[in-house]
Amino acid sequence: MSPSTSALWHPFADMGAVESSPLVIDRAEGVTVWDEDGRAYLDATAALWFANLGHGRAELADVAADQIRKLDAYSTFGDYGNRPAFELADRLAGLFPEAGAKVFLTSGGGDSIDTAAKIARASWYHRGQPERVHLISRTHGYHGTHGFGTAIAGIPANLGGFGPQAPDASVVPHDDVAALEQEILRVGPERVAAFFCEPVIGAGGVHLPPEGYIEAAVAVCRKYGVLFIADCVICAFGRLGTWLGIDRWPVVPDLVTMAKGINGGVVPLGAVLVRDEVAAPFFPGSPGAPVLRHGATYAGHPVAARVALSALDIYEREGLIARGRALEGVLADAVAPLAGHELVGDVRAGLGLLSGIDLGPAVLEALPGAPAIWQMGCREAGVLVRPLGRGVAVSPPLTVQEQDIARIGDALHAGLEKVAEAVGAVA
Repeated sequence: MSPSTSALWHPFADMGAVESSPLVIDRAEGVTVWDEDGRAYLDATAALWFANLGHGRAELADVAADQIRKLDAYSTFGDYGNRPAFELADRLAGLFPEAGAKVFLTSGGGDSIDTAAKIARASWYHRGQPERVHLISRTHGYHGTHGFGTAIAGIPANLGGFGPQAPDASVVPHDDVAALEQEILRVGPERVAAFFCEPVIGAGGVHLPPEGYIEAAVAVCRKYGVLFIADCVICAFGRLGTWLGIDRWPVVPDLVTMAKGINGGVVPLGAVLVRDEVAAPFFPGSPGAPVLRHGATYAGHPVAARVALSALDIYEREGLIARGRALEGVLADAVAPLAGHELVGDVRAGLGLLSGIDLGPAVLEALPGAPAIWQMGCREAGVLVRPLGRGVAVSPPLTVQEQDIARIGDALHAGLEKVAEAVGAVA
């Protein structure tokens, strides 16, 4: 069957365009992927922000196969458990900046966001403040596509066509702490459950926080008793050069959501780290505690957990976590020359191994599809980047080398030539 006639419905895709020219990835190794025609591409996106370890890790494949032979799958609902899930939860809890954190395992980032929202509300309910249900997020923020994640989306296009969303949610400017405080006061501090914050906004265009923003936002949340939820689905596991992403700043979050790089994307997995006092109503040390009636079928899946444990070993053994910080300047230098290009409006880089580059307003007005043209131009140059909103983003695996990063910069320039040709054609 030709991919162009497949029944597969691709996420976030113009299916008319996909059916006419699908890119079928056939195999991958290191920072390179190959299509079915044998053409190689530098994966400058780490697939979808998750292949932090690079592709084709035989160690992870061997561990997965071994675990499947021993215990392929089993639920962790109720009193059931498995050794990989217990061990993974303990290792992840050890990454939290305070002792006593609890870990709720999920199937991915969207699961983690909805889990965090429900834990925040449920914790307040069982701590005697059931009116605390309101959730605040930021413009440009992307928190997955599940129920609560959609409701708190800071990307308007991701809300279109789905009808009314979950109530008691609002969005504030992503770079304005004063606006956060004003919104808490408008809603009423006694009604606000939590504030969701990506340390560096990823899928919304790679927006870096202003100097001091994270610390100030946490302080505002503490002032009014609002839970600070660090959405580190993209930022964790080395993307910002630290284990959690939020731990790049001297703050203690109340919850941390994670997924993506937790096991390099090899098996779907996510987690929520929960501060001890937030989890306390559900852990009294005796029977009769409130039950959190929430969970995914595959939460604590033994294969996913075992692969994650092996991935954590690789991060440690190869010193990969620090590379997100060590290479951020190299990537920033590679994309900096784009700021002088007549078609480019903004370049954002320098905090972690990721960057967002926007096209200028005039380009987008003349050619709204210019980001996709830029992506295709880079692909022709042998590099895969991701179109996002007004431009493209890059986020290569942590195993990328400096010469690979230079190649990304070259491909971005080559792609802009294709945009220039297209703009000229419609001028």
